[in-house]
Amino acid sequence: MVPVGSNQADATTSRSGRYAGLVALGILLSRLAGLVRERIFSHYFGLSDAGDVFKAAFKIPNYLQNLFGEGVLSASFIPVYARLLAQGDEREANRVAGAVFSLLALVVALLVLVGVLITPWLVEVIAPGFPAEKRAFLVSLVRIIFPGTGLLVLSAWCLGVLNSHRRFFLSYAAPLAWNAVMIGTLLGFGPRVGQVRLAEITAWGSVAGSALQFLVQLPTVLRLARGLRFELGRRSPHVRNVVTNFGPVFLSRGVVQISAYVDNLLASFLSTGAVTALYNAQTIYLLPVSLFGMSVSAAELPLMSSALGGAEEVHATLRTRLDAGLRRIAFFVVPSAVAFIALGDVVTAVIYQTGRFGRADSAFVWAVLAGAAIGLLATTAGRLYASTFYALRDTRTPLRFAIVRVLLTAALGYIAAFHMPGWLGLERRWGVAGLATSTGIAGWVEFTLLRRALNRRIGRTGFPGRLLALLWTAAGLAAAVGWGAKLGLRLEPPLGAGLITLGAFGVTYLIVTLGLGVREARWMLDRVMRKLRKSA
Repeated sequence: MVPVGSNQADATTSRSGRYAGLVALGILLSRLAGLVRERIFSHYFGLSDAGDVFKAAFKIPNYLQNLFGEGVLSASFIPVYARLLAQGDEREANRVAGAVFSLLALVVALLVLVGVLITPWLVEVIAPGFPAEKRAFLVSLVRIIFPGTGLLVLSAWCLGVLNSHRRFFLSYAAPLAWNAVMIGTLLGFGPRVGQVRLAEITAWGSVAGSALQFLVQLPTVLRLARGLRFELGRRSPHVRNVVTNFGPVFLSRGVVQISAYVDNLLASFLSTGAVTALYNAQTIYLLPVSLFGMSVSAAELPLMSSALGGAEEVHATLRTRLDAGLRRIAFFVVPSAVAFIALGDVVTAVIYQTGRFGRADSAFVWAVLAGAAIGLLATTAGRLYASTFYALRDTRTPLRFAIVRVLLTAALGYIAAFHMPGWLGLERRWGVAGLATSTGIAGWVEFTLLRRALNRRIGRTGFPGRLLALLWTAAGLAAAVGWGAKLGLRLEPPLGAGLITLGAFGVTYLIVTLGLGVREARWMLDRVMRKLRKSA
């Protein structure tokens, strides 16, 4: 069968796919290190008061990182900086980079100072149910962690510079340094001190890890961006452009944070375990979003922003890059969504099923995960559409549609969480699955709005219908094979049997897509074979 696609698209897939692969590899390594860190943390803290306080302490400064960090800076800074580099104006590009760093450092320093001063009031909002002793301990931990979060925001500036210079791996692998310091702190002090003291030391370890994550990137940044001038650059129109773009993206990020807060708030009114089930399902759900959605979007943003020429030429370049990115996203995300829906209990068992987390818990999380998986393809593709708008220096359109998504999620989530179980004759706790489903539906609404608005601006884009039909067919056949393996192995033991089941699913999907002539399957297989030959 002739591969689905063209030579031009193949060339685009090869180059941008290589960049996306570097991003995905960095994210994967960081995520794996994070899982190791969490497992060691659980070993020493379990479900203790000190563990509760430490986890709650991370929520408050993390809002600062999410609002000012990677996503916001990438959307506002990279389009301006990467275009200046593409035009050969390195002097102005370095001036913009230095000015953005100076402004960011000033704003973050002030916010960290204010955050440390008002921590007692922030604690009342985030953890109002803690007794007085736990709240006092929480205040002390938050004040330790806050400066480290500021350093992580500055690390996001390094990511913007590195990505614009096509250095993708280092910026996304840098969190390994943060995780390594945290792991070393836990292993070094865990056997020798009590839980309260260990929580304090680990908080200081997080600050040291944040500094190391920033410092490991800085030498490469300074080498690539020679002649940086750290001044506010208030007269530069390019700096003003970055600041102007920053506002709408900042608000979009804030809206997303509010949405996550509302989801957890609604889940907290359901039965015991609903919040944990939602958190567990979201952790699994975000893996393909990060590995395939974020990696492609992060790789494409500087490439799209570097497009030069007239409006028609730029639009043609964006259409080519966007469609190629959508194909790669679909190739990986369609089977992920099918696996979550058909084999979600297997996925959950592999990651969580041990000790007190039993098979019934895996089945419950499966229901939540399946609901969220409905919108998985839309959510990951929506990130790429938003990046295309950012490359066009339009940050307001994604903001409007993000607000629509959040309002729709809240309205549908309330109905699904509190009324749908009763209408269906189910226990109230199953409302959390409805809550996740509402998020997936809202994701499709946002994706549709983004695609329609962008198509009116640059021309027709989207998933090829024939490709989606082939991918869903392949994923369905793979699910049937995986389901047969699951029934035969009976998930005993959950880790080993689960890995075999998911392996059968993955191998079947690759074989079928190769047989159907999907070029992304051939590209991935060729890439793996080249790596194996090099390592042999």
